[in-house]
Amino acid sequence: MLNSRNPLARPLLQCLIALLAAAFAPAQNTSGAPSGALAPAAAQPPVAYASVSELNSILAQLQQTVQSMQSNLQQARIERWRTDNATKKQTLADIDSIQRNLQSTLPETITQLNNSPEDLGISFKLYRNLDALYSVFGSVAELAGAFGSKDEFQGLDNDLNGLKSVRRTFGDRVQKLAASKEDELTRLRAQVKTLTASPPPPPKKIVVDDTEPPAKKPPVKKKATTPKPPPTTTTSPPSAVPPQS
Repeated sequence: MLNSRNPLARPLLQCLIALLAAAFAPAQNTSGAPSGALAPAAAQPPVAYASVSELNSILAQLQQTVQSMQSNLQQARIERWRTDNATKKQTLADIDSIQRNLQSTLPETITQLNNSPEDLGISFKLYRNLDALYSVFGSVAELAGAFGSKDEFQGLDNDLNGLKSVRRTFGDRVQKLAASKEDELTRLRAQVKTLTASPPPPPKKIVVDDTEPPAKKPPVKKKATTPKPPPTTTTSPPSAVPPQS
């Protein structure tokens, strides 16, 4: 157990808990419905410029691909495909799901990632979303190649390649982030282990030396008394006695 008397132990433990919470935060499913409420974002250190620049480049490529995907999906004429109605119906449902994701779920996740560029939980959520989009969109592009026009297939296939490139590049970023977080956790665990192994310094003792004699009180000076003057007595002068004859 971490010793609460060590002043460095508590901040390190709080940082370790924050990193663990960010690494294992629950993600949302790719259909757009949240699988659990996101935990409040913990305070994070400033992100390096190189990391932000890399993310912005990936998101710019993704935004360009998304715009092309939406345009080509709207131009696809599924009702004219040379296939059965069940296949057309399923393809239209897949396209509707893709469009909802591109218009709602994906922009929301991108906004969250822009606010926390190195949040591992949000990064995994975006990667899973891209992976699901690639799978469903790839099925639509494959059907377009089999039953649609050449122009439809060419446009959708180009979009699929663009989505594949973004998914691969962003997957590499997530892998680097995970490795960086793991290294950081390893360092924090080592620091916490060092703190728990070394006991805190003993508290300072205050020694009271009571062997010295108590200080003598200064003598109390008596107030000087002024003697009272003797009482004054008044004597009447002797009365004159007339001489006797």
